[in-house]
Amino acid sequence: MTSLVVAHFVAATLAPLLVRWWGRNAFLVLALVPGATALWALVRAPAVVAGRPVAESYPWAPEFGLTLAFRMDVLGLVMTLIAAGIGALILVYCARYFTDDEPGLGRFAGVLTGFAGAMLGLVLADDMIQLFIYWELTTVFSYLLIGHYTERKKSRRAATTALTVTTLGGLAMLVGVIMLGETTGTYIISELLADPPGASALVGTALVLILIGALSKSALTPFSLWLPAAMQAPTPVSGYLHAAAMVKAGVYLIARFTPAFGDFAVWQAVTIVFGLVTMVLGGWKALRQYDLKLLLAYGTISQLGFLTALLGAGTRNAALAGLAMLCAHALFKAALFLLVGIIDHGTGTRDLRELSGLRRSMPAVFWVSAVVLASMAGLPPTAGFVAKEAAFGAFGNGGLWETAALAGMVVGSVLTVGYSLRFLWGAFATKPGTAATPVHAPDPLFLAPAAILAALSLIGGPLAALVDPVAAVYADSVPWTGGAGAEHLLLWHGFEVPLLLSVLCVLGGFALFGVRGRVEWLGARWALIDPDRLFRRFLAWFDTFAVQVTGATQRGSLPIYLGTTLVVLVVVCAAAIIRGELWEIPAPPIRVWDTPLQLLPATVIAVAALWTLLVRRRLFAVILVGLTGYGTASLFVLQGAPDIALTQFLVETISLVVFVLVLRRLPSRFSTPTLRGRRIWNLLVGAAMGAFVASIAYFALAGRQAESVSSGFPAAAEEAGGKNIISVILVDLRAWDTMGEISVLAVAAAGVASLMFVRRRTSTARTRLVDPALPQLGVHTPISPAPPSGGTAWQPVGLASAGNLLRVQHRWNPLWLPGAEALSEERRSIIFEVIARMLFPVIMLLSVYLLFTGHTSVGGGFAGGIVAGLGLMVRYLAGGRFELYASVRAQPGALIGFGLVIALGTAVGGAVFGTEILEGAVWEPHVPLLGHLHLTSSLIFDFGVYLLVIGLVLDILRSLGARIDEQLDREAEREAAAEEVSA
Repeated sequence: MTSLVVAHFVAATLAPLLVRWWGRNAFLVLALVPGATALWALVRAPAVVAGRPVAESYPWAPEFGLTLAFRMDVLGLVMTLIAAGIGALILVYCARYFTDDEPGLGRFAGVLTGFAGAMLGLVLADDMIQLFIYWELTTVFSYLLIGHYTERKKSRRAATTALTVTTLGGLAMLVGVIMLGETTGTYIISELLADPPGASALVGTALVLILIGALSKSALTPFSLWLPAAMQAPTPVSGYLHAAAMVKAGVYLIARFTPAFGDFAVWQAVTIVFGLVTMVLGGWKALRQYDLKLLLAYGTISQLGFLTALLGAGTRNAALAGLAMLCAHALFKAALFLLVGIIDHGTGTRDLRELSGLRRSMPAVFWVSAVVLASMAGLPPTAGFVAKEAAFGAFGNGGLWETAALAGMVVGSVLTVGYSLRFLWGAFATKPGTAATPVHAPDPLFLAPAAILAALSLIGGPLAALVDPVAAVYADSVPWTGGAGAEHLLLWHGFEVPLLLSVLCVLGGFALFGVRGRVEWLGARWALIDPDRLFRRFLAWFDTFAVQVTGATQRGSLPIYLGTTLVVLVVVCAAAIIRGELWEIPAPPIRVWDTPLQLLPATVIAVAALWTLLVRRRLFAVILVGLTGYGTASLFVLQGAPDIALTQFLVETISLVVFVLVLRRLPSRFSTPTLRGRRIWNLLVGAAMGAFVASIAYFALAGRQAESVSSGFPAAAEEAGGKNIISVILVDLRAWDTMGEISVLAVAAAGVASLMFVRRRTSTARTRLVDPALPQLGVHTPISPAPPSGGTAWQPVGLASAGNLLRVQHRWNPLWLPGAEALSEERRSIIFEVIARMLFPVIMLLSVYLLFTGHTSVGGGFAGGIVAGLGLMVRYLAGGRFELYASVRAQPGALIGFGLVIALGTAVGGAVFGTEILEGAVWEPHVPLLGHLHLTSSLIFDFGVYLLVIGLVLDILRSLGARIDEQLDREAEREAAAEEVSA
């Protein structure tokens, strides 16, 4: 099962490439993955029905009781067939729905395939945390699919609405899952179902939170507003996400936990009440829709309410009917959405007021639609009829609660028949006064998926007796509540109450259709507040409230923000020290120094820190702050920690240069506080914070009771095949921490670029010009727009986008600085350029040396990456932004992403080729001339860190260096132009 889920994500990754090669026919290849999954499930179906579920389990985080677990029982089997089988048909449908020149088709194919994989993982997950991860993946994928038409405002708004509503429900569900898992002591779903907890306030609260997540995902009242808005998505998305897959996730979650909690009053009350209210309201709204997709959308909401009431009722017969209706609904509703797409493609409209005569012009589409509509209306001999009969029979025991629920289902079914007839009439009837709609016949492959689903709906009724044993396995897991005997899925039960109720539903539906004009009038007259408009108004009010709160609390003063944070930290955290709670800890002896040499860097640190408070020039203050860092690094050297010292030296150097780059846009002097009292207050806050940090450091050392784990580091380093303890800790012992840290670095790099500079996308044509003053360079640089006549004929722009990179036609020579040739004479330094040419190869060689020696000596990927970044920094300072673009052709994001991929690949490789993630391996070959080599898998991991750090430094240089250079140049040009005009 793990391989099936992985195969979907691999196919999703390859989808853009396949679409580039084969166009829309790539969907046919992608359909093989979910198709093979459905076939795999069918092969294992006999064993699963016989009571032998397929299960896989891998330790994930054993310390926290988390396991990567998959399990396919009967419910998982049914959902797998729905998610994979219908998913394969939808992908085949996409091969004819789209054209080869559809914008973003590769991205759409990848996201849709990835969604199928996430849905498969969701229904097979046997761990609640794992289930939640797939749950949120479906939310993200659905956001991307609904917003496929990015140029449309309605599409973007619909995607945002779906994301907001389902994410809020998902967060509530996560809290409930954690509460339930901690209460029961397990997150394994099968274990939880085998031994469910007793009723308690904590369990009841957890169940309500889980149900909120389920109701929001399945678009039940009051969360139903996102589903009609999501009809802005392409029709295949509606046919899969909003009929067969995503909206079924909430229903699946209810069905999954009903065997354990179906007898809880809160579970039954929430599912039945909200389910039936949604069924009636959704059906009523569907009766006045003119857009065929919106009609189906509200019908879907109604049917989802029906399913929720059935699967959450907590009785064996209701569970049997619910599972049958789950399958029937997936078949007929997915088919109907696909048929709407065919009608829309063939006629150019979905408005039933404009459609006329399609019964004769599209006979195949009409008969397929008639079959699936009969199933939706519950007419024999379809699967929908069998499921609805079973539902009526499950609530026919005569109790007050069951009678009320049955009445709600009958009313909802009457409305279902009504809007089914409205769809059939609106799409295919010949309407008086409306000209026949011109159409073109659909491709056979275009119609085939809907025809297959219609055929399954049609034979589902006669073959109900074969399906009954499968559904009964799940139904029998629901606690028996007494009352009626066990129901069975049959096409004919005789002349009983369910049949009479079905006849009543059909007659009532025809009556509603007969007075459809009045129904439309009443629906518009009695329409409640539009949920979507209410949601928009709430968001607008919330935005306004946020702006008001921000304006009142954040006045733009960084000293006030920082001072408030520090004061709160000191007051709150120092309370324990003031109350004396920490004074009971035995005080460790205070050593003034380990060696008198430590006094020198300590004095430098103290003097530099105090001096920083007195200087008014920003550059001088930055240099003094840098001295404190270099002094700290010197202390590390004296303490015998060369790795930490090297890293500190390098980081301080990078930070110093970055500060200097930023200072170009700031005043040269600090603004002096005008009030003496404010300066005294700042001094007191700083002193209190320093005393607090020193106290915390002291008590943290004093509070150590157990022996330090560092005593075991030498042995652990030797076992890992390394000699440098620091490096072994970073890439072997605590590599997970390093994975998290480099991920944070990647996010920080993206943040630097996005926060510093925001650029609008434009389609302006870019003109490539050649600087006539630099023919020997052959430098081609895009500029847009072209320079005005009489102005500068060549302007190097050098932005971070691929189309703006400096292009050098000659072979790049690291000993030459071509970018420096583009600088004006007053900005060049011959001495600096010569030194840069000499140092750069040495610096890069040193960085590679540090990379390879990190496991056995001083160095590592982080230090090597910073050294390489310093080499690029030297070239930038010597040759300007043009030299920076010429030095590295790769984009910073590509380097960062490639580094993450390498590190992650090394981590996963340990599990594939070893026994666990990030498991290390040592290889010590003997190479002629080079001698004995010591190579480890952690070297590959370190190489990923190396590339990521280079990408981070390059991103900082381009964002804070090159782009600021561009701003300064543009400002200088504007000033020169202004002076010329004034002259």
